[in-house]
Amino acid sequence: MSTFNPVIESLLDTDLYKFTMMQEILHSQPETQSAYAFKCRNRPTTPLASFQREIEAQLDHLCSLRFAEDELAYLGGLRFIKSDFVDFLRLFQLQRRFITVSVAAGRPDELDIRVQGPMLHCMLFEIYLLSIVNEVYFRQFPVDAALTIGREKLATKVALLKQFATQPPLRNPFIFFDFGTRRRFSRAWHEEMVRTLAQQAGTFMRGTSNVLLAKRYGLTPIGTMAHEYLQAFQCFGSRLRDFQKNALEHWVREYRGDLGIALTDVVGTDAFLRDFDLYFCKLFDGVRHDSGDPFEWGEKIIAHYQAMKIDPGTKQLVFSDGLTLERAFALHRHFADRARTGFGIGTDLSNDCGHEPLQIVMKLVACNGQPVAKVSDTPGKGMCEDVNFLNYLSDVFKIARQ
Repeated sequence: MSTFNPVIESLLDTDLYKFTMMQEILHSQPETQSAYAFKCRNRPTTPLASFQREIEAQLDHLCSLRFAEDELAYLGGLRFIKSDFVDFLRLFQLQRRFITVSVAAGRPDELDIRVQGPMLHCMLFEIYLLSIVNEVYFRQFPVDAALTIGREKLATKVALLKQFATQPPLRNPFIFFDFGTRRRFSRAWHEEMVRTLAQQAGTFMRGTSNVLLAKRYGLTPIGTMAHEYLQAFQCFGSRLRDFQKNALEHWVREYRGDLGIALTDVVGTDAFLRDFDLYFCKLFDGVRHDSGDPFEWGEKIIAHYQAMKIDPGTKQLVFSDGLTLERAFALHRHFADRARTGFGIGTDLSNDCGHEPLQIVMKLVACNGQPVAKVSDTPGKGMCEDVNFLNYLSDVFKIARQ
């Protein structure tokens, strides 16, 4: 009989922005109902449906976990986390009845994974689920061989960082963060990678999105908001046309100067910038890129700040879309004399072990019984299950239909 090997052993083993979004929802929209859907954008070498039983067992274990007191103390020590939210987490436990796993109808190789229920009790499932699917899937391959490849590639990346350090400095320094939790090869490799970079990457490595690893290695936890937060406001108390302004306004009221990086591509960057007026430009420290050409995006953002009579050098451009170190270096050279830059690097650090990574996501698809949508700057990265709502959204924001 095989021994059960849990993928998730701590509820702190997730990305910071799950907690920051959850806190704002607790304070402003605690009654919200939600629905999330899983999607794999590429074709795995082994059908994901063949791992259904193990994924379900991992979810059973996940839903038995509670936050430990030292974990709650760590969260409570972050200046933007409030005591009532910590008290809520002290009572919190994921509910197995809110998540279902089945073989997709008409697609026997694929999994249909759904999360449905109160948003406060559902939104934490995403990162845990994606980590579980990844690790269960990659356990089919010889672990030692994969880790050997991963270590060799990581050593090459450390050497690239040391070489980059010898180049003439630009106005703003090169900094990057680990954003690899959701698509990591395994929990053990993710921790080894973060520990190695924390020890060897000098001043370049500024933190990790993973709260458990930040706690464990004294790193800065990194993150603000994700697509689901802004998507939810498509159903909250305002005209659809004003949902982005409403979401950003709520964020500012909740965090009052902390966590000041806004996400730009829920309905495309152009539509975002039409809402990101002088008021928000001054209130937010910068913006994050997650789809579309990053060079074009950066030029648009800088031009927008200049049009608002704001010095782009006082703002930060955070890039987080499929980055490699080499790509991050190129973007830094292009922008760092005009704006502060930061780079959230995920899969290239946490799953560069010789096997093709899974391109898996879990996205909000409905809120309070109404459809919601993400319309990406990259075709194929958007997600909506209601074509009529998608068409309506596209008309309202004057964006091309995908």
